[in-house]
Amino acid sequence: MSDNQTRREFLKTSGAAAAAASGMAKTLTAYAAGIAPAKRPNIVYVLADQLRAQSVGYAGDEKARTSQLDRLAAEGADFTQCISSTPVCAAYRNSLFTGKYASSTGMVVNELRCNPNHRCFGHVVTEAGYDTGYIGKWHLWGAEAGGHNKMKNSYIPPDMRKYRLGFDGFWAAYNFNHRYYQAFYYKDTPRRIAVEGFEPDVQTDMAVDYIKRHAGGKNPFSLTLSIGTPHDPWGKENCPPKYYEMFKDVSFPLPQSWSDTPDPYMDRNTDPKKWLDFWKPNLEMMQRGYYSMTANLDWNVGRLLNSLDEAGIAEDTIFVFTSDHGEMFGAQGRVFKMTFYEEAARVPMLLRWPGKIPRGTTCDACMDTPDIMPTLLGLMDLEVPKDVDGMDLSHLARGKEGPQPEAALLQGMGHTYLWRDGYEWRALRDKEYTFAVYRIDGKELLFNNKNDPKQLKNVIDDPAHAQAAARLRKQLAAKMKDLGDTFEACSWYRDHWTENRRILRGAKG
Repeated sequence: MSDNQTRREFLKTSGAAAAAASGMAKTLTAYAAGIAPAKRPNIVYVLADQLRAQSVGYAGDEKARTSQLDRLAAEGADFTQCISSTPVCAAYRNSLFTGKYASSTGMVVNELRCNPNHRCFGHVVTEAGYDTGYIGKWHLWGAEAGGHNKMKNSYIPPDMRKYRLGFDGFWAAYNFNHRYYQAFYYKDTPRRIAVEGFEPDVQTDMAVDYIKRHAGGKNPFSLTLSIGTPHDPWGKENCPPKYYEMFKDVSFPLPQSWSDTPDPYMDRNTDPKKWLDFWKPNLEMMQRGYYSMTANLDWNVGRLLNSLDEAGIAEDTIFVFTSDHGEMFGAQGRVFKMTFYEEAARVPMLLRWPGKIPRGTTCDACMDTPDIMPTLLGLMDLEVPKDVDGMDLSHLARGKEGPQPEAALLQGMGHTYLWRDGYEWRALRDKEYTFAVYRIDGKELLFNNKNDPKQLKNVIDDPAHAQAAARLRKQLAAKMKDLGDTFEACSWYRDHWTENRRILRGAKG
């Protein structure tokens, strides 16, 4: 790192430290004046991995076994058009905790080490006196593509605690792993702790224990449970037998938008022979695993809800359930994520706070990933950092009218985890349309999601939709300009924003 870069990093770190000191000073001043801060709500944040919005019962999927998520939707608010701004694991998580887009955080692909100098959700709640807990997948510490199980890519030592982004309390986490019967995690020592049994069940055990230990305590708590399911692999050996059995005879036909030719814009799995010989015949089996993992995830959500009831703190706790992105399962000639299509980009977003969030609230605002952090802080009556990209939508969660985004921005910055050019795209999704453009050749796509929810027809050249296309094209350009997003090739970000897969900066510094 150059002297100038080192100086910039020091100044950023100093700024973050100053902000932290300011927040703590305000709290100490209040105590000195004899003013006891009001007890704020607890928060339990459950983050699933790769669960798409359409594959749950309350959204109309008759094959899904999600009675607890259905209950959660009935008891709280359902943001029906919540979008993953960059539908891939690490970029999403960095946006979630910072309230910023991938272009602002610099987390453009997976397997990068985050820039720790943003003011994050964890910093705000910690400074407000919250006890924090983080359990499960982190995926913001890696600095080596494919080296997930190496300790240097998974264990964050205490002297590098700043890379935990403010989650300074209980820590039982790892960077990345989706072998659910070969799971592990780290605490504050380099000792790798093996998980005995099915990982989501054990993680939920830890979360329930955390809730019991902190219920009724002096301080409110913020608990994040980052569960790996229903992320692949979906083989029978990676699924809980009881739940796999539920779907062994369920039919999962190919999606209506299936193509025997893989989408050439997909960043991997485009070999025509493998597409037909492997993916086509195995997608049904894979979905059995996916739905069995989701049913088990649902059961664990029920355990968490019950633990709040048993502890007598349900009314004092904001409960959030969402996912980082979805899964294509052959739709549009694609598998996995990192695309603007609905199956990958739209995710569940449920919020429950009895007595504060009206039961059965349904909101169609285009909530984007950077909106989540300020919205939660708004509900908790905590200060939203001034440099976030997102919008506080807490008034909508409370069932009130007020400002909301015109549309959600989506950024495809490149390959899922490699520095390979040619897969970059940008998109804008409002309540009616999805507009997208590929960088490599300028190809544009436009889908009317109201009339064509499965996005079967690209209407970009249809005169009846020309006005919508022009409007969204202009809005997208304005949003990108405001963010400093110059729509570069993937390798450009490597060369200008990173060093040895460690992020030094983003578009906003």
